[in-house]
Amino acid sequence: MKKIAILGSTGSIGKQTIDIVRKDKKNFKILLLTANKNYKLLSKQIKEFKVKNVIVTNKKSYQILKKKFKKVNIINDLSKIDKMINSKLDYTMSSISGFDGLKPTIKIIKKTKIIAIANKESIICGWSLIKKEIDRHKTIFIPVDSEHFSIWSEIKNVNPEIIDQVIITASGGPFLNLKNKKIKKTPKLATNHPNWKMGKKISTDSATLMNKVFEVIEAKKIFSIDLSKFKILIHPKSYVHAIIKFNNGLIKLVAHDTDMKIPIFNTLYNNKNYKIKSKKINFKLLNDLNLNVVNLKKYPLVKILNFVPKNDTLFETLLVSVNDELVDLFLKNKISFDEISTKLKQIISHKDFLKYRQKKLNNLTQIEKLNEFVRLKTKSLSVISQQR
Repeated sequence: MKKIAILGSTGSIGKQTIDIVRKDKKNFKILLLTANKNYKLLSKQIKEFKVKNVIVTNKKSYQILKKKFKKVNIINDLSKIDKMINSKLDYTMSSISGFDGLKPTIKIIKKTKIIAIANKESIICGWSLIKKEIDRHKTIFIPVDSEHFSIWSEIKNVNPEIIDQVIITASGGPFLNLKNKKIKKTPKLATNHPNWKMGKKISTDSATLMNKVFEVIEAKKIFSIDLSKFKILIHPKSYVHAIIKFNNGLIKLVAHDTDMKIPIFNTLYNNKNYKIKSKKINFKLLNDLNLNVVNLKKYPLVKILNFVPKNDTLFETLLVSVNDELVDLFLKNKISFDEISTKLKQIISHKDFLKYRQKKLNNLTQIEKLNEFVRLKTKSLSVISQQR
């Protein structure tokens, strides 16, 4: 029986991981769950899986659950996550969204044999810190994002030197075929993704294609492949997730339905002979993949990849933080959709931020402090300037 932990169990990835475990309870034992404030769903998960260790970061939710479950070890401090587990876990799903997921991800690595990471910010901003822990504790790392899992499944035992090109596909989001310029790109429209059921933040990133900028940066770090070897192609149906061309002329393509349970399932079972219920091969889609180059006028943020430093620096934290704040302002109707792109390019070039292109990442505190500073500065530059 596999002993597992799910960080962010009430979020989208966490719930889908729970769904898979639910169908195979005889092979899994959940030792730890973490969540923020959805105490009602977390309560159901604790009862169903008889979980003995829980972390709830929201104070009110923590107090409610602490009263309800007297015999369960419940705390509200994610920084103590490594103290919650005595024995070695077989598997951990790290799916806490945002910067909040980075510290617990780093801390849990030494306590688990396999770490599956679905948190973009952790990899983009703190990969060097994560990699250090993975190597130190000989933990197996598996990326969960569909594109990165697809690449990993094909090249996990391959020398990156033999890879000629990696193509990551993008649906283009809800505005791909929008021709009427008079239609206002509202938060409601931007978050209505044509293929995937996702949260508002990631759906907006998909609409700007910033999610693909992040995915290329992630892949560069995870697989140690030069940035120049990556290409983004528009693929509206989201059937093909990655295409890898090797120096020997072979091209490998990874396709699967738009269902995150497929990569999650494969990280959980990790090459074991288990079957997931899935659709038949869609030959109609394969005969009409409709792969196209990115229109840089429609998706100007893709050009930011030209400014990403070759070596890991604090620039990635700057980029993520600025984008996070701008998307948040857009979702609150403080700025327009198009201003996400224009303001992001302006702000990352601001004199206060230029030094971070060269500044090396040394520790977690740097990321946390920079994120806080950048978000405050971005808000003041974006909103206060409009009010003048």
